[in-house]
Amino acid sequence: MLLKKGEGQKLSAYILPAFIALNFLVGAIRRVPVFDAFVEGAKGAIRLAVEIFPYLAAVLIAVSLFKESGLSTYLARAAAPVFGFLGIPAELTELIVVRPMSGSGSIGLLSEVYRLYGADSYAARAASVIVGSSETVFYVAALYGGGRVKRYKGAIAISLVATFAGTVISCLLCRLM
Repeated sequence: MLLKKGEGQKLSAYILPAFIALNFLVGAIRRVPVFDAFVEGAKGAIRLAVEIFPYLAAVLIAVSLFKESGLSTYLARAAAPVFGFLGIPAELTELIVVRPMSGSGSIGLLSEVYRLYGADSYAARAASVIVGSSETVFYVAALYGGGRVKRYKGAIAISLVATFAGTVISCLLCRLM
């Protein structure tokens, strides 16, 4: 079934209210005190937000300092020869250094790659695959680890190695395409 222009937008306005109504209906059928369950869930969410906030704030401040100090640019320049040896375009070194730390920073650098080299260039294709197939490792560690996980047992190092391996393979695949 194909929708005409504008019909999808009209339909999407009804999806969330229909989902909420369905939840209330299922709760009523199962004789669950829906409002009380909602309030308990909201209380849990607020406790979680308060527990995680200091870790997220620390990561976001560290990422801002990393970018604003110029350290990301310095590390990118230092890593460029190694990246070049592995087939990674020099234009992407700063993106690769920033990606594990900042999603918004890496999206900004991706936009810059598009602007400078064109969206159809090898660098832009490789950058798109890298950003689309990698994760902000430190942000995720702060978000999901946030005070509850005391020992990561190398999880961050393994994530960074996997991200880098994915980056090398992404560039290889983009070069072959």
